[in-house]
Amino acid sequence: MDAYDEGSNARHGPDTPSRPAPPPEQDAPADPAEPYPPGEPRTGIAALSLRHQIVVALALAVVAIGVCVHLGMTFLHVAPANTVTRAHGEAVDDWIYPEFEQNWKLFAPNPLQQNISIQVRAGIRGPDGMTVTTGWYDLSAEDGRAIDGNLLPSHTQQNELRRAWDFYVATHDGENRPVGLRGSLSESYLRRIMVLRLDRDHAVRAATGGAGVIERVQVRSRTSNVPPPRWSREKVSTTPSYRELPWWKVSQDEAGGGVR
Repeated sequence: MDAYDEGSNARHGPDTPSRPAPPPEQDAPADPAEPYPPGEPRTGIAALSLRHQIVVALALAVVAIGVCVHLGMTFLHVAPANTVTRAHGEAVDDWIYPEFEQNWKLFAPNPLQQNISIQVRAGIRGPDGMTVTTGWYDLSAEDGRAIDGNLLPSHTQQNELRRAWDFYVATHDGENRPVGLRGSLSESYLRRIMVLRLDRDHAVRAATGGAGVIERVQVRSRTSNVPPPRWSREKVSTTPSYRELPWWKVSQDEAGGGVR
């Protein structure tokens, strides 16, 4: 036996069993908490810090709750009367009006196909006591010009004049006679809008040089059919029709800026 073997036997002894060879090293298991492979960059919300992830989660929760509430309010608004709307109808109306009002004419079998513009003229008493009648002012056209190209038009420009006219028509017959208890209310509401608009548009100054007073106003509507598309065979008259209301006297308080 050579010296190497002797030294080996001296260390382990003749009866000492040899130690098994250690198993080959295996790759350490990936951290189960690591969602992405090592070295791959995080994307989306996962790339944010924990604090920012919490903020984003809260914002998404608020948006989701708001959407659910809005859909629920809209459903209750258009649904038939039920127990919930009887108990909380005022809250539903406060949520819907005026910004989220529902108009289902788009889905009607025959949608509205008319352009209706509201026009007004005034009788203005000048400093000499003579009354001058102005020409017709197309207030709907003025609102249309203010809305055209405006990303955030006001609710007044979009709906005030239209709703006032609809209110009047719904409470009067074809002879302009009040129907129901709200006839006089719709008249005064429409008249005050006319007076305020005429004063705002400087109609008084244009007619009398600034020293006159609005004494009376007259309102009319101009209705014309929307022309059909070129590919349609439908034939409609585009000649406008007018509905003139009687002259309304304007009280001194209204002439001075409207009754508050």
